[in-house]
Amino acid sequence: MTSSMVVPVIDVQNDNFKELWPAMVLAIKTASFIALDTELSGLGNRKALLAECIEDRYKAICNAARTRSILSLGFACYKKLENKDDDTYLVQVYNLTLLCSEEYVIEPQSVQFLVQHGFDFNKQYAEGVPYLRGNDRRVDAHGMNMRMLFVELLRARKPLVLHNGLIDMVFLYQCFYAQLPDKLGTFTADLSQMFPAGIYDTKYATEYELRFAASYLEYAYKKCKLDNSKSIEAGGGGRHLFLEFCKYSAPLSNYVDYRPCLAGFSPDGLLNVCQIISTGAYGWCPNGSQCPLSHDTDLIIQHDEKEKKKKRKRKRKNSSQGKVEGAPKSKQPHMELKQDQVIPDKDTKPPPLTELVDGAQAQIPESDEKMETKVETKVEEGNGVREPQAVSADEEMKTDKEVERNGVSEPQPLATPDAEKKEESKRKKLEGGTHRAGFDAFMTGYIFSYAATLTERVGKPPSAESWLPECLNKVYLSGKSVPMQIVKSTFSKSFKAHLHKMDVVWGKGVVSKVEGTV
Repeated sequence: MTSSMVVPVIDVQNDNFKELWPAMVLAIKTASFIALDTELSGLGNRKALLAECIEDRYKAICNAARTRSILSLGFACYKKLENKDDDTYLVQVYNLTLLCSEEYVIEPQSVQFLVQHGFDFNKQYAEGVPYLRGNDRRVDAHGMNMRMLFVELLRARKPLVLHNGLIDMVFLYQCFYAQLPDKLGTFTADLSQMFPAGIYDTKYATEYELRFAASYLEYAYKKCKLDNSKSIEAGGGGRHLFLEFCKYSAPLSNYVDYRPCLAGFSPDGLLNVCQIISTGAYGWCPNGSQCPLSHDTDLIIQHDEKEKKKKRKRKRKNSSQGKVEGAPKSKQPHMELKQDQVIPDKDTKPPPLTELVDGAQAQIPESDEKMETKVETKVEEGNGVREPQAVSADEEMKTDKEVERNGVSEPQPLATPDAEKKEESKRKKLEGGTHRAGFDAFMTGYIFSYAATLTERVGKPPSAESWLPECLNKVYLSGKSVPMQIVKSTFSKSFKAHLHKMDVVWGKGVVSKVEGTV
């Protein structure tokens, strides 16, 4: 059983960008780490994005970043509260609607996916925060704009956390930083200087540290939340993860969208979950709402838990009888792209499992996330979440403890007729999650903070330099057994545009005095 939670996400657009600037900069500067996520207008040739050669893969992503745009940027600032017994974080989440001021390609597949999941293109074109790609223009050097917000992010020197983050980093570089270098080695060298506190990829952490059955974003988040709740219920030693959120007063409260994260439930009987999603390779089903099986992530996690128990039981039984189980089947390669990029035709049938295992299919998005939904600000106390209270502007940073200590009443068994169950199942598939750049950034940060807490629990406290030492500067690569390392090679030089940008960030000549250029 997991606890319910309501996450406040601050909507930022052009008409309130300057008003919210001080709050955003303060959240960035005071954070312990920052999680980011993006929504993109497209990615171009999917086959090239999964090229065997990583250099070719990088070139394909660069081509997409130079011709497409970031439609929405989400960032979640996690500040660790040191005066708490457990690992408690103050979390502030922002969702920025953006509008590239240059011509860019927007792909029908991306439009279809985003519209199905609640993205408002009318709002984007009417109220999106404008920006220009590539190198700085004269107008970008001063004032409050997206490029200067990215400069503030760099100046803060905080760990950057992403999920399956290679594509995100390439787009962030091109859209808010400078023209992309042609070579991957130069790009990684630049990143190592841009983010000296390190870059972490929660998909890599989920695959190789937490070792979950699946690693798409919603699954990993809900699995972390479930495991954390179980650990709290069990009591005993070790540290646990708790969150606190700000209470926003007017006028900031007018911009807050409260995102529900409801408690999972355990229905009796057989869990008829979709095996395509449950296999963990994609987190998405080509049949969508027409699939007769459940796409509910909570049910899929419960199904996986039951399968693990059955497997352990069989293993113990075979061991007692002196039998030896056969070698386990190899894990499916996770050939993932960004979760909103590939939408097959509605009539497309699910690919055979052998094709999925062989990775022969083009990339499928990470999860069938749910349409954007609104929730009333008032939440019942019995559901484990307190009602957000207004406070004065001076007290804005005071927090409302989010009750994630399982103060949740037991849900009642569903008693709906079959027809209503079908309709409810269809609705859940359409919604499927809480898909949005801001909330996705929140989920990414939750996975990272839980993994760091787990590291402490097993007696390996993170050092001052690294939260997850085994995951530092390692970025997940789809279809590869090793990550991409964010390091500066002895043979690579920094890009000239990057050195110019570093002069803007740190002061003229600070970096270029000690670096070569290309």
